[in-house]
Amino acid sequence: MERFPEVGRLVAEAWPAPSTKDMGGWLLRHAAGVTKRANSVLPLSDPGDVGHAVDQAERFYKKLGLPTVFSIDAQAKPAELDGFLEARGYDLVDPTLAMVAALPDVPEGDGVRIADIPSREWLDLWWSVDGRYGHELPMAERILTGVRAGYASLGGLAVGRGVPQGEWLGVYAMAVSPEARRRGLGRRVLRALLAWGREQGCERAYLVVVERNAPAVAMYEAEGFERAGIYHYRVKNDTVESR
Repeated sequence: MERFPEVGRLVAEAWPAPSTKDMGGWLLRHAAGVTKRANSVLPLSDPGDVGHAVDQAERFYKKLGLPTVFSIDAQAKPAELDGFLEARGYDLVDPTLAMVAALPDVPEGDGVRIADIPSREWLDLWWSVDGRYGHELPMAERILTGVRAGYASLGGLAVGRGVPQGEWLGVYAMAVSPEARRRGLGRRVLRALLAWGREQGCERAYLVVVERNAPAVAMYEAEGFERAGIYHYRVKNDTVESR
């Protein structure tokens, strides 16, 4: 199923950690523990002695008071890294699907507004659905606004974020208020973002969704997205949540 080798790079660019250290081709990202995406090792190149490199990564995150987390996909280097981490006691966490679709000629989602910056209402709704980090919304906002993006909102009940990345549009931060679910609002936000992405010159869209979130996966498939890859995290403890 691995037909999307760019996923690691694109996700790292669209969900940028405020601080990143390059350690022999491994990117050590951190953002005060807010989301595993922004607080994990992205192993893009072979650093040499894998045991020594893992030791260094563990020391780096220990100094920050964070667990050591690795983002692992088919492009992770070296190839034996996932097995090495498993043998070292790292748990496999959050298998996550990468899904892709061609941008269709669709009308903009009815009633959906897209802004250049997230409003307080946008942030509050997204955080009420996806916020799992105590009082760390300022850091989350810093991550969200670290690159140019469009912030879609539908009546204060559903939101989403689109990130133009050349030919690709990344779809992130999709959230619907619990009392407004199963009314097609998320679908309308998604369609609006895809139409907006086409206006930005994008040709294809991608998104990442935790594999166990069957309702979201079904909705994305109904909207033309296909499974194109999968990644997971290796975590030395099980206290960190979210994608």
